[in-house]
Amino acid sequence: MRLRGKWITGALLLASATAHAQNYPAKSVKMIVPFPAGGPTDIVARLLGQKLGETWGQSVVIDNRPGGGGVIAGQLAAKSPSDGYTIFLGGITTLVLSTYVHKNRPYDSLREFLPVTQTTLQPLLLMVHPSLPVKTVQEYLALARARPGQINYGTSGPGGSGHLAGELLRSMTGINIVHVPYRGQPPALNDLLAGQVQSMLGAPLAVIPHIRSGKIRALAVTGQKRSLAAPSVPTFAEAGLPGYDASTWNGIMVPASTPRAIIERLHSDIVKILRAPGNQERLATDGSIAIASTPEEFASFINAEHAKWSKVVRDANIRIE
Repeated sequence: MRLRGKWITGALLLASATAHAQNYPAKSVKMIVPFPAGGPTDIVARLLGQKLGETWGQSVVIDNRPGGGGVIAGQLAAKSPSDGYTIFLGGITTLVLSTYVHKNRPYDSLREFLPVTQTTLQPLLLMVHPSLPVKTVQEYLALARARPGQINYGTSGPGGSGHLAGELLRSMTGINIVHVPYRGQPPALNDLLAGQVQSMLGAPLAVIPHIRSGKIRALAVTGQKRSLAAPSVPTFAEAGLPGYDASTWNGIMVPASTPRAIIERLHSDIVKILRAPGNQERLATDGSIAIASTPEEFASFINAEHAKWSKVVRDANIRIE
C-alpha cells in the first residue's frame, strides 16, 4: 500500500509539472545576464529576449548583473526558483572559468544548473589601437618581446575569457604582456578606442564597426575559420600561431530541479529562434555563430571546456579572492 501511495504521489507530481509546462509561460520571464548592457553577451540576450517575447506573448526582462567576473549573476541565477521564470545566459566565464579562478565562489555551476542549449560561439579577436606600430600577430609578438612588461591588453574582467586567452597566448609564446581588467567589454572597448590600452582580446560583437572604420586594427581571430563579420582578418593559424584557440561562448541554463517539460519548451522555442536564417545572419554580421545544441550536447561541451581551461588556470596560477 505504501508503494502504491508513492506511485500515486509521483504521478500527481508529474501531472502537475506537465500542466504547468503546458501553460508556461503565464507571466513575464527574467533573463539574468552577467555583463553590462551593450556588450557581446547582452546583444545575444536582447535578440533572444525580443524573439521569445514575440513567441510567448509575454515580456522577457533582461536583468544585467555585472561584476565579480560573472559570480554575482551566477549566484543570483543559481538560487532562483526552479520554475522556468528565471533563466540564465551563462557562458565560459560563469560556467567554467570561475570554478577555478575564484577561491570562494558561492555556487556550483555543475550542480546548481541544468543546460538548455548552447546559444552561440564567439571567436575572440586580438585587436590593437592604430597607434601601436604592428599590423600582424608576428609583429605584435616581436614588439612584446622587445618591450617586456610594456604592452598591455584590456579584457572584460579578471578570470574571464579574454584574460585566459591572454594567459594562453603568454604561455604559448613566452611574451610578457600586462593584463588590464574592466567590468565588461564595453568599457574596455572604450579605452581601446581612446588609446588608453594598447591592445585587447575580446569578442567581435559590438567591435566590428570600429574595425571596419579603421579605429581599431584586428590582427587575428580564434577558431578554425575566418569570421564572416571580418573576412579579411586571418585566423591565428594563418597568422603563424597554430594550436592557439580561445573562443568564448554562451548558453541558456536554468536552476537545478526545473521540470524537464519546461526545459524542453525553452529548448524548442530558443532553437527555433537560433536556427531562423534571419537571426543567424544577424548574429554572423556581428561575428557570432549560432549553435542551437541539445541539452545533452551542451552538457558534454561544458565538461570538455572544464578539462581544457582548468589546466590553463593552474599553470598561470590565477586566483581571485
